[in-house]
Amino acid sequence: QVQLVESGGGLVQAGGSLRLSCVVSGRTSSNFAMGWFRQAPGKEREFVAAIKGSGGITDYADSVKGRFTISRDNAKNTVYLQMNSLKPEDTAVYYCNAARSLSSTSAPLYADWGQGTQVTVSS
Repeated sequence: QVQLVESGGGLVQAGGSLRLSCVVSGRTSSNFAMGWFRQAPGKEREFVAAIKGSGGITDYADSVKGRFTISRDNAKNTVYLQMNSLKPEDTAVYYCNAARSLSSTSAPLYADWGQGTQVTVSS
């Protein structure tokens, strides 16, 4: 079994910053892309950002492009999401998951999304 543990969320004012972390435990592979997803109250889960297994190449949703940065440290089995210039519309529970490639984020590999981490942005 693979466990995904997200952390780093909190309450922040509009324009502020947060850095999220996702630690992957169990059998996984550095060949897998990693992605961040979020789900706001009453909304479906949506894609936020993804990074190639070896790092470097990234992909972002248009709504966060230029504000969020995804990175990873494979030695620590950890993926990060640096969120700057936060807006109230960014309020959501943030989750991480893996995909076989950057183009496969619509089919995450792990069924258990864990608890996620709550991000609340006040106006």
